[in-house]
Amino acid sequence: MLFCRMFRKYLLSIALIFCTALSFAQADTSHLRVSLLTCGIGDEIWETFGHTAIRITDSTHGTDNVYNYGTFSFGPDFEMQFMRGKLLYYLSYDPFPVFMQEYIEANRSVEEQILMLDGAKKREIFDYLKNNALEENRYYKYDFFFDNCATRLRDVFPRSLDGGFKFGETAAAHERITYRQIINRYFYKTHWERFGVNLLLGSRIDKVMSNTDIMFLPDFLRDGIANATINNQKIATPVDVILPGSVKKPAGTNWAFVLTLSLCILTIAGLLYRPLKLMGDIMMFLLLFISGLLGCIILLMWFGTDHQGCQNNFNILWALPTNIFFAFAPKNRKGRYAIVAIVLLMLALVLHVLKVQEMPLLELSPMLLGLLCIYGYIYKKNSVSRV
Repeated sequence: MLFCRMFRKYLLSIALIFCTALSFAQADTSHLRVSLLTCGIGDEIWETFGHTAIRITDSTHGTDNVYNYGTFSFGPDFEMQFMRGKLLYYLSYDPFPVFMQEYIEANRSVEEQILMLDGAKKREIFDYLKNNALEENRYYKYDFFFDNCATRLRDVFPRSLDGGFKFGETAAAHERITYRQIINRYFYKTHWERFGVNLLLGSRIDKVMSNTDIMFLPDFLRDGIANATINNQKIATPVDVILPGSVKKPAGTNWAFVLTLSLCILTIAGLLYRPLKLMGDIMMFLLLFISGLLGCIILLMWFGTDHQGCQNNFNILWALPTNIFFAFAPKNRKGRYAIVAIVLLMLALVLHVLKVQEMPLLELSPMLLGLLCIYGYIYKKNSVSRV
């Protein structure tokens, strides 16, 4: 009797061990390791916002590849396609050592988060990426804010995983921050680029981002995955720095502000101080011509390209394209035009205050002040001549 009870316990233990092992085997028979790679910023303009990719290691086939939606080809019309917003990016995959070599040479950091998913879910992600990497599926029209290497990977997870998946909240999501405000943080040391980009981007990027929206940047996709869950269970290991990058560089002299301030001082001095009248005339022509040329570029980027972020750009209210022509017109024919220009410039400032569209006021304020002085000077001259 005692022997029978011991034998039954022994069989029960064996069965329990077997079922446990079987459940683990069923949980992950894929032999896959899936992780998110987040790459740090670099010195080049296209490296300003970092990069992101998915690494998949298949122990069965001995492969270790990185899937990367940030690939494009330098063709003969590369610059034109990029400017028009029609440049095609595509999904590529390279062996992990090949991918890493670029970041080693550029001294850029690489962080990794391993995804703690069961075998079926890892297989779904892998199959999704393999299908996307096919020639007929791999290409997409790049848009920096709304369709880029980070948003493509962001969208892989809800599409590949079941309805229980949920991104974690990022810290910036609580700030009620806009697209413009967040990219300006990355432009902290490249003043010219920040100034130029802010002039060409329209009001669409001044909307407050949702937690999902903000993951168009690799750093925030990393944060969203760090706290992501499936059925309230976290899916990612803590961030592991597999390649340390260079130390963050301090911001240098803001030469964009220095230039616009200098233009403003020279313009006002030339208009108010009679011995410098020639310089005043030159600066008047220069500011009108520059603002008009900028207005033409704004119109071109708004209506002549597919860049969604360049639409509805209310900088056109002060950067009047017609300023190009009026730069050449005699002063005595520009009185009414000057009044209209002042009203439109003030309207642009009102839209900035109301946060409909923010302007880079640090660098832009001297230029706007210079234009106001020019318009006021022209209006006064026309009033005197009529009397």
